[in-house]
Amino acid sequence: MTTQLPFPTANGPAPKPSGRSPRALWHLGANAIVVAWLALFAVAGGAHHFLPHASWLLVHTLLLGAVTHAVVLWSGHFAASVLRLPEANRGAPAALRLAWLNAGAVTVIGGMLLGRRSAVLVGGGLVAAAVTAHTVWLVRLLRRALPGRFSMTVRYYIAAAALLPAGAALGVLMAHGGLGGDLPERLLFAHETINLLGWIGLTVAGTLITLWPTMLRTRVADGAERAGRRALPVLLAGLGAAVAAALLAPPPLAAPGVAVHAAGLVIASAPWVREARSKAPRSFAAWSVAAGSLWLAGSLLLLVGILLSTTSWVTVGERTSLLTAPLAAGWTAQVLLGALSFLVPVVLGGGPTAVREATTGLERAWPARLTITNAALLLCVLPVPSGVRVVCSVLLLAMLLYFLVLLVLTVVRSLRNRRNAGAGPVPAQTAAAPTHRELGGVALGLAVVMLAVAGGGAADVRSLPVLERSAATGADGGEVTPTGRTTTVEVTVRNMRFAPAAVDVPVGDRLVIELHNTGTDTHDLVLETGTRTDRIAPGERATLDAGVVGRNLGGWCSVVGHRQMGMVFRVRVTGGATAHDHAGTAAGSTGASAADAFDPMAVPADGFTARDAELPPTSRGPGTQVHRRTLTVKETEADVAPGVRQTLWTFGGTVPGPVLRGRVGDTFEITLVNDGTIGHSVDFHAGVLAPDRPTRTIQPGESLTYRFEATRSGVWMYHCSTMPMSLHIANGMFGAVVIDPPGLPHADREYLLVQSEHYLGEQRGTADPAKVNAKEPDMVTFNGYANQYDHDPLTATAGERVRIWVLAAGPNAPSAFHVVGGQFDTVFREGAYDLRPGGPERGGAQVLGLAPASGGFVELALPEAGDYPFVTHVMTDAERGAHGILRVR
Repeated sequence: MTTQLPFPTANGPAPKPSGRSPRALWHLGANAIVVAWLALFAVAGGAHHFLPHASWLLVHTLLLGAVTHAVVLWSGHFAASVLRLPEANRGAPAALRLAWLNAGAVTVIGGMLLGRRSAVLVGGGLVAAAVTAHTVWLVRLLRRALPGRFSMTVRYYIAAAALLPAGAALGVLMAHGGLGGDLPERLLFAHETINLLGWIGLTVAGTLITLWPTMLRTRVADGAERAGRRALPVLLAGLGAAVAAALLAPPPLAAPGVAVHAAGLVIASAPWVREARSKAPRSFAAWSVAAGSLWLAGSLLLLVGILLSTTSWVTVGERTSLLTAPLAAGWTAQVLLGALSFLVPVVLGGGPTAVREATTGLERAWPARLTITNAALLLCVLPVPSGVRVVCSVLLLAMLLYFLVLLVLTVVRSLRNRRNAGAGPVPAQTAAAPTHRELGGVALGLAVVMLAVAGGGAADVRSLPVLERSAATGADGGEVTPTGRTTTVEVTVRNMRFAPAAVDVPVGDRLVIELHNTGTDTHDLVLETGTRTDRIAPGERATLDAGVVGRNLGGWCSVVGHRQMGMVFRVRVTGGATAHDHAGTAAGSTGASAADAFDPMAVPADGFTARDAELPPTSRGPGTQVHRRTLTVKETEADVAPGVRQTLWTFGGTVPGPVLRGRVGDTFEITLVNDGTIGHSVDFHAGVLAPDRPTRTIQPGESLTYRFEATRSGVWMYHCSTMPMSLHIANGMFGAVVIDPPGLPHADREYLLVQSEHYLGEQRGTADPAKVNAKEPDMVTFNGYANQYDHDPLTATAGERVRIWVLAAGPNAPSAFHVVGGQFDTVFREGAYDLRPGGPERGGAQVLGLAPASGGFVELALPEAGDYPFVTHVMTDAERGAHGILRVR
């Protein structure tokens, strides 16, 4: 018995559609919401650099928005179809459930973006209520229907829908914040397991019992319903065991639960494999679902390995982030797009010819699209250079947008060309070998991805190997007689050092270096001849073939600053003349020095605007708050003085990074996303917690979340703590967290000045590591630009109380903040008041002295109009750019 029906079931033919039936119009309207969510996902993906909680937003736009709406819509449709009640899933109650669901999803996402916990609670409640109502409706539908061959499908839907409220409750609890220890990671694992494997996974498994053979245009395999009945309790048991272990036990005890759940999927999918063997997939829909299933299988296998490999839920939380793309894009999104590409033409109806035409429109160039999607996704999850990952991410978004365009065009074309002919069953198609056109599409897809890899690698040339010189002429380019022997040595990176730091090689031997990175950062090895390894992450290995060696050679790690920290290497030849020893030669550049271009008296171009130094106000609402912020590491080219341009490493694209402000007791949840080309980290002085995990270095493309409670007031520094720390700070990776002292009185004006040094390298280059080491800055600035407030002054009105917060970010120089012509009546430094008004001494202060990394504030009121210079009273630093004007009117 075939199942290729206008509304697929395995029980018999559905009514023939005539024109555009109310049922078809209902489905078109309801599926338009899925398309809207997918379009929003694509927009968020393109703009993720500018959005807070970008990763969370992408995942929830797809899963909570598009997928959850599709699950409620289509599970209702399939339940009504297999129970022979095709009109049951329409009308006001169904529309109301979908309205609740989408209102809840929008409220949850909006609440997270705006930091409104109450909105997240309300939205989560609406989602849970809508799915609970859907569960009740499914139970009632099952009770009133006659027994059917595939009523088991409905039981899958009921089980899935009953799980979602629990998953939603865990999500709301995590959004509330204030969770200690490893509880956030435990709850996250349970939340993801329930929602992905339960809510989505059980729905997909139940649907494929009938939808998979329908896609293949073949019979449902014998025993499919029996396999479904046997698999459901196994799936639920594994899910329950994994979630219970997540909440109560160490990670290895959750692994058996995941394995049992995977075994349940194997039981359920055995008939699907037989169906595919009898009728091979020949459509985008079938292949997309099959590819998604493979991503799910691989993800579950990797998840079991992660759980067994550690006893820390924090580590599990870090490692399972690698599964986000495979599960969300690889499995869920591909299954959704495959299902839509099959079901939408059926919903559009109009007869077999119209269905085939609509299907053809949706499957245009499908072999190439499917190949690009899965190859690009595979590269995104592998340890490839960041440039390659970015290009592959763009390809994935392009494939989604292409599908959405095809979908809209197909629907519009079908609505334009309505046909009144009846629609009988679609004729079954016989299996055929892949056509040359399909194979050509696969080849085209692979070629596109290969070009993307080449382009991404070229954009990050440091990730590409340098061609070695001819072994016949020697590694030094001179004449040498090869011995025909090869010397192979193993060199290990340990704590910013090569071990051994020097190796002996007989002259004329070919040298092969096996490099093993056991450090905590990315490293490479470059010889002065230009031969080098790729940059390798911690735990990885690389091979450097130095060719035939004829003289002593120097080497180093080329990651900025690592050479200056002592990561140098020597090759010493033995048994021959070694007069030409260039081991100390620097791999320098002949670019123009930015220091030569710096003129402290230069004036910026017309229209110059200084960085806004006004401190954002503290929220004065009752109780403590949770502040959520995403800091994205970006390598940005920017002016730091008139005519002086540098490549800066930044938090969020600015130097200093974004200002964070709160009160004692507030919680900060900061997500660090590394979109740079080397490893970075973040250390918040405002937090008190063991630094081992939250301040660790993350590699390009990775992210981590840093949570801390502000327990003490002050102006606290945050900065990159990746070695060499001095260079990362000098190149712009610092910012301020302002925690108000309790009872802080009102001030008419509040400004924040962050003092730092600039060690200028080449124009458009990065900071000079040698100058940083020697503590020889070229410039000292307030808020990242020399003398900027001379040209765009801070302002106040005579008699106003002005509070100026100052942070000395260093990395090396102190600050002695002074306002010329003013006196401070209030001085707050490093968590305590040095001076407050009203004391019997009637004292004042002239300077706020700060060591590197310390901060505080001063207050003053200036009685008359005029320009009041402010400086650091380390006068040579003031003359290097740490100078500005407070203009009083």
